[in-house]
Amino acid sequence: MDIVAVIGNPNPGGRTTRVAEAVGAAIAAGADGEASVETIELAEVAPHLFEWGNEDVAALTARVTGADVVVAACPTYKATYTGLLKAFLDNYGNDGLAGCRAVPVMVGAAPNHALAPEVHLRPLLVELGASVPSRGLYVLESQVDDLDAVIGPWAEHAVPLLT
Repeated sequence: MDIVAVIGNPNPGGRTTRVAEAVGAAIAAGADGEASVETIELAEVAPHLFEWGNEDVAALTARVTGADVVVAACPTYKATYTGLLKAFLDNYGNDGLAGCRAVPVMVGAAPNHALAPEVHLRPLLVELGASVPSRGLYVLESQVDDLDAVIGPWAEHAVPLLT
């Protein structure tokens, strides 16, 4: 199973990356057979996202399209996903993610945005043709140091649907 974590955080290597990689690892652990997890930090290509036809961005969009499972992760920004993630996903046409299973994941400071992955990010992924068979995951910044306690219960229900 090929799992790609796409990180829409303008600050690479932070909490969102830790959460997305842990989600990818949980999915890989539940997969039958060999599984790999690759992380794509969109911050590394941010200056090129609006250069239509940019080779680096095209390679990343092709890489994501070829994945079995896409973990789309970003911090909660003004109650929704970041412009960085949206700019990347705008590179796909209708059904551009057809054949991919996707997991919407968001990290935030307050519990009042807990539905953001379901209300905002899931519809975007579905519009692009991805199958989103499990619930999305919202992780509070205060929970990042104990990801097993957050991701474990989510994974019990989600991983069988994703694998």
